[in-house]
Amino acid sequence: MPLLLDEAAVAALLTWDDLVPLMRRTLEAFSSGGAVQPVRPMVPVARHDMLLATMPGYLVDDDALGVKLVTLAPGNAALGIPTHLATIMLFDPVTGQPLALLDGRLITEMRTAAVSAAAAQALARADAGVLTLIGTGVQAMSHLRAFAHAMELREVRVAGRQEVHARRFAAAAEAWTGIAVRALRSSEEAIDGADLVVTVTGSATPVLRGSWLSPGAHVSAVGACTPQARELDGEAVARARVFVDSRASAATEAGDLLLAERDGAIGHDHVAGEIGEVFAGRVIGREDDAQVTVFKSLGLAVEDVATARLVFERARAAGLGHDVAWSGDTGATGGPA
Repeated sequence: MPLLLDEAAVAALLTWDDLVPLMRRTLEAFSSGGAVQPVRPMVPVARHDMLLATMPGYLVDDDALGVKLVTLAPGNAALGIPTHLATIMLFDPVTGQPLALLDGRLITEMRTAAVSAAAAQALARADAGVLTLIGTGVQAMSHLRAFAHAMELREVRVAGRQEVHARRFAAAAEAWTGIAVRALRSSEEAIDGADLVVTVTGSATPVLRGSWLSPGAHVSAVGACTPQARELDGEAVARARVFVDSRASAATEAGDLLLAERDGAIGHDHVAGEIGEVFAGRVIGREDDAQVTVFKSLGLAVEDVATARLVFERARAAGLGHDVAWSGDTGATGGPA
């Protein structure tokens, strides 16, 4: 019987202490040939402004196999429903039997921020501690939590499309972290002097311009995940030493890079490497303290599979979750469906 793990069970079993180093190991494996993962197919549902993505992946050394189905529906925000919803299924890699069905919303939220934090540890200056968040949603809070765990933060700033949302976010974030969080009226003001910048918006047009960045700043570009959307302008990309989670995914999905190349701001060879190559020590990350670095995150299936496998193993050891009645064909005939 597959194990059913809802969001409450996931929340009880997943910590930043485990997740940040797990994402580092997973991306190192991905960039070292230790993972099997196709570029995710996406199904746009234009009439409802919704997107469905299918994300299968297999980690060889961990023998972890799974798939995530994720939807992106920006209109959900007005309905009080999360804009990103996901379900993850783990399989026995020997028999193909389902092992677990997990709510993937929180896993997606946390692993995304953990990857950004791990990348910042590798790419930001050693003394980086002034964090600016552009965006006031779920991912902004998750990134603050991950960065507060992974980095020595001295100051946090936040800006969004509506100042009232930024102020509300700042109050909640300050209460949670104990760090002073300032809500600022404009992204330009918030970015001025920051050495850690995270863009986590739903914007399809730039919210960060290269002229706003201070020397030595590190940018985590997270929000845009389609070839038509960008959070960074061409100058920001051109100024930076750029790293991605997957070259193959970036070549088809990373609007921040594709649109900069289309506009002539960068060449096709501008990406310095995958962040997993930096983790493995095969590619140099930051070259000097004045250099601007960018990590363009798109999200990989193997991140979800690794996280789900960790949660599943802990749940099984702790006796958590519920068995799911599963009706399957027990016959031995037939081929792949």
